[in-house]
Amino acid sequence: MPDPSILAIDLGTGRLKAALVGLDGRVLAWGTAGYRSTVEGDRVEQDPGDWWSALESVVGEIRGQAPETTIAVICAVGQGPTAVAVGPDGDPTRPAIAWSDRRATAETAELAAATGLAPWLLGVLPSALWVERHEPTVAARTAHYLASWEWLTQRLTGIAAATRSAGQVVPDVLVAERAGLPAAKVPPVLDAGTVLGGLSAEAAELLGLPAAIPVVAGLNDAYASCLGAGLEAAGDAIDTGGRSGGIAVYTDREPRVPGAWIAPAPLPGRWLVGGAMAATGVALDWLRDGVLGGTSATETLLAEAAAVPAGADGLVFLPYLAGERSPIWDPAARGAFVGLTVGHGRGHLVRAVLEAAAYADRQVLEPIRAAGLPVGELRVGGGNARSPLWNRIKADALGITVAVPEVPDTTLVGAAVLAASGVGLARDVRAAMASMVRIRERLEPDPAAAAAYDRGYGVYRELYPALRDAMHALGG
Repeated sequence: MPDPSILAIDLGTGRLKAALVGLDGRVLAWGTAGYRSTVEGDRVEQDPGDWWSALESVVGEIRGQAPETTIAVICAVGQGPTAVAVGPDGDPTRPAIAWSDRRATAETAELAAATGLAPWLLGVLPSALWVERHEPTVAARTAHYLASWEWLTQRLTGIAAATRSAGQVVPDVLVAERAGLPAAKVPPVLDAGTVLGGLSAEAAELLGLPAAIPVVAGLNDAYASCLGAGLEAAGDAIDTGGRSGGIAVYTDREPRVPGAWIAPAPLPGRWLVGGAMAATGVALDWLRDGVLGGTSATETLLAEAAAVPAGADGLVFLPYLAGERSPIWDPAARGAFVGLTVGHGRGHLVRAVLEAAAYADRQVLEPIRAAGLPVGELRVGGGNARSPLWNRIKADALGITVAVPEVPDTTLVGAAVLAASGVGLARDVRAAMASMVRIRERLEPDPAAAAAYDRGYGVYRELYPALRDAMHALGG
C-alpha cells in the first residue's frame, strides 16, 4: 500500500493549485485551474463559488492521477488579505474583496491609527469595515469576515476560524472593537497547523474523497512559501514569485527597518523583514497576452529575452501595473517602459519586465542591508522559479546566490509542512521542512553582469520619484 500523502491546496490570485505531496516532499499528483477577477476602477472582486469549482476540478484531476493514494490530511493556504463575508450558513453574502482592491484606503489608515498595527498586519479588517459602512444590507446578513484560505477551510469542514502563524498578531475581538467592527463577526483564532476538524460529509461527496480526513488550519501563501522553501536561519531569504511578487529575509529579532514589511515569521524565534509587491509576476502575463496578443508561448518569449544582454540595451520597466505596495506604497502608481528606441524589439521588452522584478527585490533589500541585517542565500518559489533565465537575472542583479528548490511550488510544500506537523506525521515544522525541502541547484552571481545591472537599477530607482506626479495626474 502506498505511503499516506497530504492534499496541499494553494488558492492563489487568479489560479488554484493543489497537489498530493509525500512525506519526503515528492509531488505525487498535481493540478491547477484558473478563475476570473472582476476589476472596475478601484474594485477587484472574485466569486468564492469559482474557487470551489476550481477545487472540485483540480481534486478530480488529482484523483485520476493517483487513484490508490491515501490522503492523510488536508491543508489550504491562499492569497491575502482577500476578505470573504459569510452568513451564518457559511455561504458568501457578497463577492470576495481581493487584496488588490483599493476601496478601503481610508479604513486602512484609520484602523492603523486606532490599533497601532502596520497596514499589512490588519488582515481583512479594512475590507470588513468598508462593508459595514458602505453595504449595510450585506453587513446585516454577514456573520463572519474570513480570509480566502479560512473560507476554503470552512467550506471543507463547516467550521469558521481565523488562523495565525507562530507569534503573529491577528486582529482579534479587542482589536476589532477598537476598530469599530462588531466583535461577534470576528471568528475564533487558531494557530496555523492546528487540526480544525474533519472533512465534512457534504464536502467529501462533492470532492469524491472520504469523509473525516483531518483538515489543518493554513495561512497566507507568502508565509507558506517560507516553510516550503525551507527558510530557517537568520539571513535566509526568499523571493516568493507568484503574480504579485515579494521578497523577505529571516532575522533572529524584531528588526528596525523604516518602510519595510515586518512581521513574525511562520517559525518560532524568527522575524520576517521585506516587502510584497503588486504585479511583478503578472507583468509577464500582461505583456504576453494583453500587449502581444497571446501569439507566442512564454517559452518563446523567454528565449528571445535570453538573447538580449543584461540591462536590456538601456530599456527599463516600472512594474506598477496595479499600483505598488513595497517599497513605495502608492496605489496610484503606474507602469512604464523608459528608454525605448527603434532598436528595441519584443525580446527587450520581455527582458526589461524580468529585470524589473529583480530591481524591485533589490529596492526592498537596500534598506535591509543598510540596517546591517545579514542577507544570505535567496531561495526562489512560484512559477517564476521554473525559468532559468529569471533565476539567473535575480542572482546577477541582486549580487546574491540563488537557490532553486526541487519543487518550485513552495506554497504547496509549505501547506504540506504545516499539515504533516499538525497531525504528527513529522515531529514539528522544522522536522517536516528537513524531510520535504531539497535544493535542485544554486546559481552564483556573475561579476561580469554587475555593471550593467548597477546602471539599470540606478535608473529604475530614480524613475518613480521623477514620474510620480505624472502618474497621479493620469490616474485622476
